[in-house]
Amino acid sequence: MNLILPVFEKPPPIIPSQEKTLIMTVLMTPDMANFSGHVHGGSLLKLLDQVAYACAAKYCKSYVVTAALDQVFFRQQVNVGELVTFMAHVNHVGRSSMEIGIKVVAENLRTHEKRHTTSCYFTMVALDEDGNTVAVPKLTLETEEEKRHFAAAEMRKKLRLEMLEQTRALHNDLNEED
Repeated sequence: MNLILPVFEKPPPIIPSQEKTLIMTVLMTPDMANFSGHVHGGSLLKLLDQVAYACAAKYCKSYVVTAALDQVFFRQQVNVGELVTFMAHVNHVGRSSMEIGIKVVAENLRTHEKRHTTSCYFTMVALDEDGNTVAVPKLTLETEEEKRHFAAAEMRKKLRLEMLEQTRALHNDLNEED
């Protein structure tokens, strides 16, 4: 008896989708608060930095460091006992840098009210074991929203560089007066 087996073409390689998004939820505890029961901005900044690190590192599969933090807007206070969700997304990628946008939403567990409390943008840079920058994967823009985030990130990058130039010029002018 001859067995005839079907012939299958080799399937195309599976390309894993990019890990561009990270969501982390943290309970706000008394050790994070001031005497009024509101969470310190510094406690939120530390968590924001950790979320930006995790999002960037998962995206590029490399060690990363914080290069810049832009436009931190504390829109509303965060209270002890609230669940705070950090929604991070890779908005833009350069050669070795990535802009990570983060939106923060606080939820009152008793009332279930959710409030957008904070937004900001981190620039993270990928490094190798010797501290040298390494190239990161090119960002694949899959949705119209990602394309809008990318364009806005390019504008923020341009503004950051212009501000850096102006700041350097100001410092040079101040040094020349001495």
